[in-house]
Amino acid sequence: MNSDNETFKLREQRLEKLKNLEEIFQIDPYIINFKDSNTNSKIIWQDFKKNRLLSQNFHEKFNKLENSECSEELIWVSGRIHSSRNSAMFLDIYDDKGKIQIVTERNELSPDYSKEDLHFLDLLDKGDIIAVQGFPYRTPRGELSLKSKEIFILSKAIQPPPEIIENKRRRLGLTDLEVRYRQRYLDLMVNHEVKEVFKKRSEIFWNLRNILHEKDFMEFETPVLQTEAGGANARPFITHHNALGMDLYLRIATELHLKRLLVGGFEKIYEIGRIFRNEGISTRHNPEFTSIEIYQAFADYEDVLNLTEELISKLNEKCNACEKITWEKQEINLARPWKKITMLDLVEQITGKRFENCNLEQAKLWAKEIGLNTDDVKSIGEILILCFEERCEKTLIQPTFVLSYPWENSPLAGNSPEEDLLPVSNYSKDNLPKAQYAHRFELFIGGKEIANGFTEQNDPRRQKAAFERQNKLKEQGDLEAHPIDHDFITALEFAMPPAGGVGIGIDRLLMLLTNSDSIRDVILFPTMKPIN
Repeated sequence: MNSDNETFKLREQRLEKLKNLEEIFQIDPYIINFKDSNTNSKIIWQDFKKNRLLSQNFHEKFNKLENSECSEELIWVSGRIHSSRNSAMFLDIYDDKGKIQIVTERNELSPDYSKEDLHFLDLLDKGDIIAVQGFPYRTPRGELSLKSKEIFILSKAIQPPPEIIENKRRRLGLTDLEVRYRQRYLDLMVNHEVKEVFKKRSEIFWNLRNILHEKDFMEFETPVLQTEAGGANARPFITHHNALGMDLYLRIATELHLKRLLVGGFEKIYEIGRIFRNEGISTRHNPEFTSIEIYQAFADYEDVLNLTEELISKLNEKCNACEKITWEKQEINLARPWKKITMLDLVEQITGKRFENCNLEQAKLWAKEIGLNTDDVKSIGEILILCFEERCEKTLIQPTFVLSYPWENSPLAGNSPEEDLLPVSNYSKDNLPKAQYAHRFELFIGGKEIANGFTEQNDPRRQKAAFERQNKLKEQGDLEAHPIDHDFITALEFAMPPAGGVGIGIDRLLMLLTNSDSIRDVILFPTMKPIN
């Protein structure tokens, strides 16, 4: 980028050109419909809209022109000027699809383009958006171009833009990450590969919906503002509703409202939604992100596990057209089927410790032997989770489904009892069912969690007991513990069918499919601390 002093000087020069366009040429440099006192604006505007070609179509349509050959077909193109050569004889303009070279010959333009020793072309700058009418033409050197007949300025750039990066070997233009994230419009304007990432993001949403609709899933929208922030263990953002005089939370998940739809009778549902979690910022975390949650009645976690594998495989086929991809310099094979392993077996495989048939003291001793601090841990299940997170997650480079999570951190999942459950009458916040594992999986690729799914808990009594245990943790200072959602318990009392559900982080998935190092590279406008 230019220095502040140089940018100021360039801006002043552009403002002078703007003034000359308005006062000497009597041109409005911010056209909304080719309004110009010297032309029949309505005819020109309609002709532009009818005969305008995008660069991709332009190159396809006139690709057969020979060197030095000029077509007799008069067309329009438009775009942003990225480079100018030989006193504006050659202009490179870019639209949404690519580049078109404009060839201008001053003596062939009408006399209106020159006034008071000024020429219209000399008032154009990099960054300006123009419309050009002319004849397709291949130069003697073989570049397909447009020989201009008429040129209109549509929007004058007062600020000088960065240089465009035309290939990865040239380190020109916008490379400052702070500027790229804060002024994403500049990043998109000059960095072609960045624009391609966000095109893929749009395509992922389209393909996701297509695949799910073919399987008879229906898309719904649920509230962002909620009286209880549930569906995940996360710290929420708090806001205030003035008219109602009450605090509300920005949602941390779409889960609990989607399950209410299962109660209401919908059987195959999903939501692509923005999620808000009041947590730290890192290469994998942004306080505002996008997820898809999918629920299917009369199914279980094995069904949604298979659906997850199919979805991601098909999305990769659409994006990359190959099974082996690279992410963070690691080759990853997305060929199906993917590995499946229980958390208990994986921890034993990595650490040599099997946290089964042992008491809490023995489990803490084993954890200490592998270098973990368990001072604040209160159960064997929590120790198993700690061992997994600290020693195993980063090893899961190839796609791996980790199964059978301890029930301690799975309050919304159905349990897998290893002993007979206590009588229902004995359920209380201090006397939970004796189930040790949940019907739950998480998908890891490249050492990062991509998806989380489980067989849903549909017993309101067990769900209430799990919520009450979480609430006790919240009272003890755990800000991410799940609150008690009494209305959700009431909904379950009307009977929710057995179901499987899965949530997939769209941003991390896009990081994987586009080989992006940071979540900020796949979110158009990531959360940034204001500049003082």
